[in-house]
Order: sequence, then C-alpha cells, then structure tokens
Amino acid sequence: MHDADGVIANVRRGMLPAHIYNDAEVFEAEKERLFSRAWMFVAHESELPQVGDYVVRRVMENSFIVSRDQSGEIHAMFNMCLHRGMQVCRAEQGNASHFRCPYHGWSYKNDGRIVGMPFHKEAYGGEEGFARKGQRLLPAPSLGIYNGLIFVSMDPDAEPLEDFLGDFKFYLDYYTKQSASGVEVRGPQRWRVKANWKIGAENFAGDMYHTPQTHTSVVEIGLFREPKAEKRKDGNTYWAGKGGGTTYKLPPGTFEEKMNYVGYPDEMVERMKEQWSQEQVDVIGRDGFMISAASVFPNISLVHNWPKVAEGDDVLPFISIRQWQPISADETEVLSWFVVDKEAPEEFKKLSYKAYLMCFGSSGMFEQDDVENWVSLTNTAGGSMARRLLLNGRMGMLHDDSPVVQPLTEDEFCGPGVAHVGYGEYNQRHLLNEWADYLEKPAPVTENIHVGAPNVDGECSSETAAQCSSEKAEV
Repeated sequence: MHDADGVIANVRRGMLPAHIYNDAEVFEAEKERLFSRAWMFVAHESELPQVGDYVVRRVMENSFIVSRDQSGEIHAMFNMCLHRGMQVCRAEQGNASHFRCPYHGWSYKNDGRIVGMPFHKEAYGGEEGFARKGQRLLPAPSLGIYNGLIFVSMDPDAEPLEDFLGDFKFYLDYYTKQSASGVEVRGPQRWRVKANWKIGAENFAGDMYHTPQTHTSVVEIGLFREPKAEKRKDGNTYWAGKGGGTTYKLPPGTFEEKMNYVGYPDEMVERMKEQWSQEQVDVIGRDGFMISAASVFPNISLVHNWPKVAEGDDVLPFISIRQWQPISADETEVLSWFVVDKEAPEEFKKLSYKAYLMCFGSSGMFEQDDVENWVSLTNTAGGSMARRLLLNGRMGMLHDDSPVVQPLTEDEFCGPGVAHVGYGEYNQRHLLNEWADYLEKPAPVTENIHVGAPNVDGECSSETAAQCSSEKAEV
C-alpha cells in the first residue's frame, strides 16, 4: 500500500486520506491483513432450524457451507470439492444430508466428511490409494457463536469470539436476546451498491450528525413522532470492545413506560426484564437512553428504530442486522436480515417486518437517502485530487485532542465503554483505529493442505496428519 505509514498516521489523528474510500491498493491490504483475521458474521442459527438445513455464505472470495449436521452441531465448510476444486453446493440454501459434487460425483455428509467416491477401487485402488476416512471438506479455520450469531475467522489462531466482541456483548444483547428463546431472522435481502464498505460501517457506528440533513424528508412526512430530526443530538454515542453505536434520549418515565413509548407490548417488556442484567435495564429505565444504530468491527451493523406503520401516533419497533460484504474498492454487497424475538406476538412480527421494509429494506426510505451519499463519496474518492485531500474526521475533539464534551459518568450512563452526548465522530475514529491496527500487522503465513497425499510410509502427509488422526477417531 502506497505510503502506508503516512496513511495510518493521518487516520490515527482523525485526518482521513480521502482515497482510502476508493483505492485498489488499500483494498488489497484490507483483504490480506484485515479480512484474513477478523471475525466475520455468516448466518444466524434460526436460519438452520432443522437437522440438514444449510446456507451458503461468503467471506470475501471464499464460499462456505454453513450447515446443521445430523447431531444438531453447526459447521462452516469451505465450498470446494477435495478432488478438482468444483463448488460442491450450488444452491444458496436448503436441506440435505449429503452434498454431491456435480463434476465427478464425490459425496460428503453435511458435517463435511467424505463418504462417496465413484469407482473408488478401480480409480484409486480403494483405501490404499485414497483413504476416505481421513478426509473432509475444509472447515473454516475458526468458528464462533454468540446469541445465535454465527461467525467465522480465516485465522486458525483467532482469539475466542466473545473476547473479540468484548464489552460490546452488553449492547449486542439488546438486539439479539429479548427472551429465553432468543431471536429469529428473516432474509437476507441482498443488493449491491457502488460504494466502499467502510462508509456504511462508519455511518451506522455513530453518525448522528447526518440525520437532520440526509433524512429530513423522512421526518417531515411524519414517519416518526419526533417533530425534528435534530432530536438526535440529545442521544449519545458509545464505544465498547469491538463495537459502538448511538442512542435516542427518551421522555421521562419508568423502564416499562419507556419501552411502551417505542412500541413494545407489555408481555415483551416483561421477558426483556427477565433476560437483561440490571445494568442493561438501567441504561433505559434509569438513564433514559434507547439503543439505536450500531456497528461491530469490521463490517456488521445493527439497526433499532420505531417508525409509524399506520395512521395515528402508534409506532412499531424493528431490528435489523446487516453486513457490508466487500466486492472491490468501490463496490459492496449489502446483506440485510430482519430480526425479531421468537416469542413476540404474530401481529407484532408482521407489523415490525413492515416497519423494517419501509425504513431499511432494499427499497427503504432511509436506505435510498444513505446510498445516494455513499455512492457519490466513493466516486469522488477515486479521482486524483482525492489523494491530495485529508478529510476532517475530528468532530468532537479540540486541537489538543481533548473532547468537546466530557464523557458521561457511570452515574449518567451505566453501560460499559465510553459515551458522549451530542454530535461527534468518536465512534468513526474508534472503528478506523481498529482498521489501522489490522493494517499495521504483517500478512499472516498460511500453510498448504495436501489432500490425501501419502508420505514415504504411505500414511497421511505431515500437513494433514493431525486432521486425519482426529477424524479417524470420529468415523
């Protein structure tokens, strides 16, 4: 990456080289150093409710089959046949006990173990030529699950997922743990935008400043009960662990009254109180803040909002998870899931889904506003003049790097991390500092895996010996 040290130094002081939002060298460095290590969201357990269910998802260029095997265990397997490299599963989702490669017919169980090779004896001499029992589709190097959210990392030595998430788990529970049954998802909707992936992640992480300008019309048509978009400045931004987000300031009242204000029925409120810690309840009930948009580094965002879905003043909340899947320096595939408590009333689920589609579905009103900005930014960042410009990302900081507004104390905001009331780009800077941390690391060293290659003793080669040994014990 050209002048990597200079780029990173400027990012760390909040002055952003404009070309990082549309630069092929930067994108290659991200693929090599960031997306090769960080935890990446691929699916939710509710997408795999039955034994044999699977979905096919990407981590950059790598296709993975995420499946639930016959014992109920979840796997993420590289979607490439061990023989000649054909994509084993061609459907995006379904239910199967086995996957059969369409090229030469090699077959695998839904936990990845190879079970069938046409003409095994004639073509390979049977087990002496190719020992099936020691082979399976390559598993994702690391797999982790939190509140039903399934993540993979391309790093076999990745820190545990919960350690990676850190204190952001406190906030993630608001979106994904509203009852003992957890949540269910619908989707994903998928679409592509000609915009750099970092822009959406930054926006959802903490950009309350754009709402009065970009989304003025959404408020003016009466989609929300708040009279002015400027109301956002009364909320706060918070950053904890590997993520951060924004809140709204709610009117005075009890926890129950505040939850009713944003449209949750009493029965759902009671279940939330049972699931959340006292500190999680106090953020809303005592401190008066309701979580809204958020991002988890590097490319997952969450939305929680409560628009009107019918005539009158009643509102209905919705939750959404989205992934900013990089395609290139100037293109992103957006995957968007609707999220709802499994135990919510059916009418609530129906109206909440409608609210989601109105706001942040592929044709949602907020979505259209945002994408217009992001595409324009990306286009402009690809020009030669952008290499001369340092964008000012220092909102909320004085010249000596002290904050314009002091962080909230524990008496004012009992959630973990650092929170500030009002406008500021604290979270965008945190996100980009994480980005800089990864880009400063050397590229990881990867080892070749030799499928079924014998060594001089006719046993599994050293590269696969440990894998063969453990899997023979299973079979």
